[in-house]
Formats: sequence, structure tokens, C-alpha cells
Amino acid sequence: MAVPALARSGSASAPRMLQIYLNDHLAGATAGVGLARRLVRDHRHSAYSGELTRLRAEVARDRKALLWCMAALDVPTRRYKVYGAWAGERLTRLRPRGRTRRRSGLNTVLELEAMRLGVEGKALLWRTLLAAAVHDSRLETGRLAELLDAAGGQLAVLDSLHARAVSALVSHGDAPAPHPEAASA
Repeated sequence: MAVPALARSGSASAPRMLQIYLNDHLAGATAGVGLARRLVRDHRHSAYSGELTRLRAEVARDRKALLWCMAALDVPTRRYKVYGAWAGERLTRLRPRGRTRRRSGLNTVLELEAMRLGVEGKALLWRTLLAAAVHDSRLETGRLAELLDAAGGQLAVLDSLHARAVSALVSHGDAPAPHPEAASA
């Protein structure tokens, strides 16, 4: 029975399709880290701060794990994709969303949705690499399973944050979510 091209480990470096796939995910992870940093910065004084800070750390850690997988599989990093994703993430900041001088609640909702899409894609990456690990001993199935489980937790956090942001948006127009200490005062 033929081993799928994504999982074949007979050569010194990974097959071309796997190299493209992993570099595309690295580009997405780069954009995701940038978006997570921006969310933390923009919400450092909001009720979302703690969860977003933890999420940012996990997203950065997952990007490093992807780089480790790429190194283990001898996949070269395509820097032009990384730089393109980095620049693209910054360009999205230029889109007006109903306000010109300060953020609107719509910014938060859309950014959380973008983060969720990225985490869903990341979960599919870990599933793909788990499938490839069956045929390639260079990948650690236990670590990949942990990363997949962590992605599930990240999705739950993002769903909670999104529900709160949508509730704030529709109930208060586009007012930002209150800080927890302000709500109890």
C-alpha cells in the first residue's frame, strides 16, 4: 500500500506539498500572533484582558511548536510567506469599522471571529500532523495530541469572548465591554 505524499518519510526533507502546507500554516500563525498581540494591547483595561493575555501566550507557543515540527521534518521556512502574513495582518488595521478615532465594538467581534478561524485551522493542522505521524517517527504524537487539545480550549475561550462582545455590541450599541471592577463599583 502506498504511503500518502504528506506522510512519506523516505527523503531527507519533507515532500513538496507538505512543505507548502506547513509554510502556509506558519504564515497564518504569524498573522494570528500579531492579531493576538493587538487584541491584548487594545483590551489591556477591559474585562477581556486576562483571557486574551493567556490566549496570546498560547498562540505564540503554538507557532513555536509548528516551527519545531517543520525543523523535525526538514521543512525550510519560506520567509516571504511569513513576511507577507505579517504585513497583511498590519494592513487589516487600516479598515474603518464605523469609527475613525477610536475602536468600535465591531472591531472586537470581527477580530475574535478572525482569531477563531485561525484556531480552527490550527486544530486541523495538528490533526493532519497526527495522521502524518503514523508514517513518520520524527513527529511526536503525544505532543501533537496536546496541541490539538489546547486548540479545543482556545476555541472555547474565543467562543465565550465572542458571545460577550456580541452581547455588548447589540445591547449597548458599540460601547466597549465594561471592566469587571467598574461593574462592581
